[in-house]
This record gives sequence, structure tokens and C-alpha cells, in this order.
Amino acid sequence: MNYKLRLSVLAVSAVLTLSACQPTNEGSAAKPILVEATETDTTAAMDPHAGHDMSADAMVADGTPMTAMLKDYSESMTKMHEEMMIGMDYNDPDTAFAQGMLGHHIGAVDMAEIELKYGTDAEMRQLAQEIIDAQQSEIATMKTWLASHPDAKNPTADTKAMQQAYADGMDAMHGEMMLGIADPVPDMAFARGMLPHHVGAVDMAEVQLKYGKDPKMRQLAQEIIDAQQSEIELMQKWIAKQGTQKPTT
Repeated sequence: MNYKLRLSVLAVSAVLTLSACQPTNEGSAAKPILVEATETDTTAAMDPHAGHDMSADAMVADGTPMTAMLKDYSESMTKMHEEMMIGMDYNDPDTAFAQGMLGHHIGAVDMAEIELKYGTDAEMRQLAQEIIDAQQSEIATMKTWLASHPDAKNPTADTKAMQQAYADGMDAMHGEMMLGIADPVPDMAFARGMLPHHVGAVDMAEVQLKYGKDPKMRQLAQEIIDAQQSEIELMQKWIAKQGTQKPTT
């Protein structure tokens, strides 16, 4: 199955997962149910976005309420996916990383702003603001770099392997994010959605270090790994802590 078709199938499976389980507040969501598709699915094969619907309507499934928060998150994910797919179609590994990570970072800022809008937990709100501050700076760096680094006209020796690696990372990230943002508790939705988002950023940065050659983009990739690994650990601990707290009466 080609990588674009697999991305289309992923969204369908994630939506079906939402209908099969209601998220908990303890960070223990069911794994996405993988739905098999064949190469004869010509609609998805021709259009990489076919079936990869993360709109508000698609997120509603068998009793999962479409709250204002979930609508905001689903719209943010749709925009992020479209921006990242632009980068995934690029030939040059460095340009693909910059364009893909640009869309990824914009998605992170959107999610953090949603947390500031709906969340009440002091630790998660502080993390959200730190994400906005750090990633807006990196967004500016990538935009400036991309302005003087157009994509290669033809595929390089690493293009196919690079695109496949990014597709694998998106497979894991999008399914887990859709489960996370459906959590009805705002702070938990942010933590459970941002956690796989950060893991996806680390995966993308590691792909860049494997295939990219531009010193500035390689440095940015390493900085992303260093910064987001610590935030991943913070969110993991926060989610685990919420699961051990007794509800107040």
C-alpha cells in the first residue's frame, strides 16, 4: 500500500475508533483499529486527502459530543494535516522537513491556544504558553529559511525513503491525537493530544537527521528533539498523576 493511501486509511480507522470507545480521563485510550484497504480504492489513491477527514462533522461518532472545544481541535488538525502534506510531497529532504515541521508547529500553537481558551490546570496552561513562545520563534526561522530554499525539481536518492518515514510517523501521530482531543476534560484533551503531537515532532526531527544535509535545519531538528523530549516526559507524568488522584466529592 503506498504511503499516501495509508494516510487516507488512517483517518477512517481513527474515526471508527472514536465510535468504539469513549475516552477516559486517565490517559488510557484504546489503540486505533487499523482498517485494511486495497489498491483498488481508486478514490483514495488519486486523492491523498480522500478519507482523511478530520473535520468537525467527521469527528462526531455514536455519542461522542461535538463540543466547541472538540470542534476547535478538529479544525486545527485539518489545517495542520493539509500543511504537513505539502511538505511530504517535496523532493528535497531539508525542504520537506522545514515545510512539514512548519505546518506541525502551527498546529502546536493552535492547540496551545485552545488550551488557554478552555483549560484551567495551571501546569498545562503554563506548558501551553511555553509552547506558543518557543514554536512561534521556530516558525519564523523556518519561514525565513524556506523563502530562500525552494524544493528540488526532481526526486533525490533519499526522497522515497524520506517520504515513507514521514508517512509512518504521521500514521501513529494522527490516530493517537484524534483519540486524545476527544477527551471531555479540557486539560486532559490538551495533554493527550499534545503528547503524540510532540512524539510526532521528535520522529520528524529524527528523519531530518537521517536524510537532511543543511546545517541549519539539522541544528533545528536537534533542538526540537531536546526541547520536546522533556515536555513529553512532563505530559506523561501529568497524565499519570491525574489517573492516581481520587475524585473530590
